[in-house]
Amino acid sequence: MNALCLAASSRKGVVSAAMEGMGSAVPHVISVIVPVYNEADTMRELLVRLRAAPFPKEIIVVDDCSTDGTDRILAGERDIILVRHDRNLGKGAAIRTGIARASGEVIIVQDADLEYDPDEIPKVVSPIIEGRTDVAYGSRFMHGLPKGMPFANKVANVILVWAVRVLYRYRLSDEATCYKAFRAGVLKSMRLECTRFEFCPEVTAKALRAGHRIVETELVNYRPRTQRKGKKIRWTDGVEAFFTLIRYRFLR
Repeated sequence: MNALCLAASSRKGVVSAAMEGMGSAVPHVISVIVPVYNEADTMRELLVRLRAAPFPKEIIVVDDCSTDGTDRILAGERDIILVRHDRNLGKGAAIRTGIARASGEVIIVQDADLEYDPDEIPKVVSPIIEGRTDVAYGSRFMHGLPKGMPFANKVANVILVWAVRVLYRYRLSDEATCYKAFRAGVLKSMRLECTRFEFCPEVTAKALRAGHRIVETELVNYRPRTQRKGKKIRWTDGVEAFFTLIRYRFLR
């Protein structure tokens, strides 16, 4: 990791009481990886909500060389594992950095833009904790596409769902969800190559090709963000995701 500098590391207070409502008396530490680039407006609130969310956790924030003051906000935090890229490498690269730092039994990705509610993480990871699967997704679309999502993003999400059904013979309602959770050993065993938003189709493809069952749980507090409000993903990333699914379907 010669492109990285460790900005701070501490786990004080990150493991709390046992998870609520997860069907297990034994606490499972969840590694929450937060890839972040220029999210100064939401970073503080996201960390407050993550800390308060009812599950034992370690919070791993990977700052992908932010230039808007996010780095200064994070520098003052003392109960997170903080890593900073010294140049902008992309969301996928930031997640891979976080995976290497994770020590929890389950790993999940959390965006910093507050589209996803950290209080929903326990129900997303519960199928893994209960031993029903090694891979679990939080779905935004079990009852249709949410209001407020840009039209181009809706089209891209529908295309990706159908691509998974056709290419992998697997029914998912939401391939591109941020809330992807894995038993740590499963995710760490994947030889990930992603650098940008293609993390999602790459891990979906590799999980399905390895024979893992992906269990979806409905998200009820998803709040889509528009490009005007800072959303970074573009329709071209949907095209890249589509071809990533094709690539890993046939690549040996």
